[in-house]
Amino acid sequence: MGVRHAVVAGGGIGGLTAAVALSRRGWRVTVCERAAALTGIGAGIVLAPNALRALESIGLGPAVSAGEPLAGALGLRTPDGAWLSRTGAAASRYGVPARAVHRGFLIDALAAALPPGALRLGVSVGGVDEAAEGAVVVRTSAGELRADAVVAADGLRSALRGQLFPRHPGPRYAGETGWRAVLPGAGLPALPAAETWGRGERFGIVPLADGRVYVYATAVAGPGTRPADHHAELVRRFGAWHDPIPALLERLDRPDRREPGPVTVLHHDFHELAAPLPRFHSGRVALLGDAAHAMTPNLGQGGCQAIEDAVVLAHLLSGDAAVPAALAAYTEARLGRTTLISRRSRRMGDLARLSHPLAVSVRNFAVRATPSAVTARGLDTLLGWQPPPGPDPVPGSAQASSRSVDIKEEEER
Repeated sequence: MGVRHAVVAGGGIGGLTAAVALSRRGWRVTVCERAAALTGIGAGIVLAPNALRALESIGLGPAVSAGEPLAGALGLRTPDGAWLSRTGAAASRYGVPARAVHRGFLIDALAAALPPGALRLGVSVGGVDEAAEGAVVVRTSAGELRADAVVAADGLRSALRGQLFPRHPGPRYAGETGWRAVLPGAGLPALPAAETWGRGERFGIVPLADGRVYVYATAVAGPGTRPADHHAELVRRFGAWHDPIPALLERLDRPDRREPGPVTVLHHDFHELAAPLPRFHSGRVALLGDAAHAMTPNLGQGGCQAIEDAVVLAHLLSGDAAVPAALAAYTEARLGRTTLISRRSRRMGDLARLSHPLAVSVRNFAVRATPSAVTARGLDTLLGWQPPPGPDPVPGSAQASSRSVDIKEEEER
């Protein structure tokens, strides 16, 4: 058998990770990214232990290990600064500390690990057609490509998902809008990673490995709501909250007195898939990341799950594994886990969006009263995931080494 060819639609975190992982399993890869340049839109991302293990399993640990890891405990606070809960440091429980980086840094590290010539910028994928001799033809804006397998990592509004599952309802608005920015950290005291919950509003602070600070805020709002001045809106909503939030908001407008000019504030509505897909593959096409299971950001696992997807998919496609059987094994390995995490993220969002004073009081009491051991067990399901061992080829769809726990069984426990 000659060298097999995989076309990856989408040059985001999941698509690039899949391309790197497949290339290291002996595949020739072509990544088609419709944008003219790779960007780090999204500001910051927390690489949780499960994602870091996945990256390490394909040799990318050193590429993402620069700078300081997230230190100490993570926590939830109230607008007056009181702690609702604090979770122990990840390194002590999972063997590796979480690491928060700018998405641009992660994208650059992944792109640098691609084989020369694998990335095609300014090229979009419009569809896939079956071809003879067990291959597919990928229709792109730059012409047709013949492939043995296709990875659809084309995001929330995936064109390939729409082709494969035309009756699926697609994405829906999740009820919140969000702001994100990266601020200079010079002159700030050491900041714990924390999220503050108010009444239908949240503010998060995450120190990045490079010394900057990633901040985000959310609010319940109608879809498409756009304030005239994002900085003024954030000050109106969060300016009276606990320190250091007011000082961080000031840096949005004046990041450095020596360098005038505002920080770029990203503003996006939250969306998720309205329902799980029946499967993550069709023929020789596998869906990955947001294209397969777009979820709300409430657990910080969207990008991490895309990385897991990519590593599992490449493992199952290694060696001389038959593509259709390997992709069936991929669905078996990933559908249950990602659906469970999507549901948990949605439930977390439901709690965070509460705005009635009585409901907020009950919520806060319940969070404070939850034993730390119970919280830790819940995190184990997310963060304790292990990547597939070794580069062995898939022996059959029933042998998927990263098979997830059945959804019903997990929810009943």
